[in-house]
Amino acid sequence: MINIWKNRKWVPMLLKEQYEPFDSKDYIYELKFDGNRAVIFASPDKVVIQNRHKQDISYVYPELQKIKNLVTKDTIFDGEIVMFDNGAPSFSKLQERAHLKDRSKIKQESEDNPIIFVCFDMLYDGEDITDLTLMNRKKRLAKIKDNDIFMKTKYVEEKGIDLFKKIKKLHLEGIVAKLKTSKYTINERLDDWIKIKNWQEEVFTIGGYIESEKVNMVSLLLGELKNNELYFVGKVTMHKRQGLYKKLVSQKKLKESTFIDFKEDAIYIEPKYKCNVEFLEKTKSNHLRHPVFKEEI
Repeated sequence: MINIWKNRKWVPMLLKEQYEPFDSKDYIYELKFDGNRAVIFASPDKVVIQNRHKQDISYVYPELQKIKNLVTKDTIFDGEIVMFDNGAPSFSKLQERAHLKDRSKIKQESEDNPIIFVCFDMLYDGEDITDLTLMNRKKRLAKIKDNDIFMKTKYVEEKGIDLFKKIKKLHLEGIVAKLKTSKYTINERLDDWIKIKNWQEEVFTIGGYIESEKVNMVSLLLGELKNNELYFVGKVTMHKRQGLYKKLVSQKKLKESTFIDFKEDAIYIEPKYKCNVEFLEKTKSNHLRHPVFKEEI
């Protein structure tokens, strides 16, 4: 296993993205778990965890050392490190865990609030199996038993639209469509694997902006009005060719922040303009994850 790990060529296969779910007999469909992607190198005596940037993060998740009890030979898994909260993946809780540095706190958290490795593929099974089809790799993976920190993904065939409708009702992150005959292509982004995210959409008030280092872009400061006070929810990038930009820069600049809870160096204006924004979810602090500007309202 040490030789496999030192090779360091093993990085995840990438996904393309599209907005609309689809049905196809040529694809399987899995839940997209809201976590951190990882490749796990496992042998009967050691487990090494590598993030998608090839960094060794084994010390952050000592509970995953139990995976060595599941294998009898050198094995490489691909999957997602997930923290569950009330039965649903919680990215914010996972981030709290991922940023811990103190070894004693990490050990305590691994015992009190263990994460789960949600496994959806296998790259190595005593031999390189990336040239096998997805369904053949799934057959190999099926031989590995689940335990309290290792869980294999389930999938449905053909009916991607129905699965997407169900995850929207449950407010989950999305689904992934995978071509049954796809090989595992290291660090490539092909149509073989497609993520379809469950984007949310809301209207937010613009309380100011920050000129971007990119000449043609600007960052809008977004907020929600509550009891006539503006609470900051995040920033979203917008191209200056939007007519909204001319309206914003023509406004009188305010000396103080228009937000009750945001005081950074920025250009503040009266909160009279609004825009429609897509995002994945709101964090516990009510900030937007992955906001995308759609249009002026």
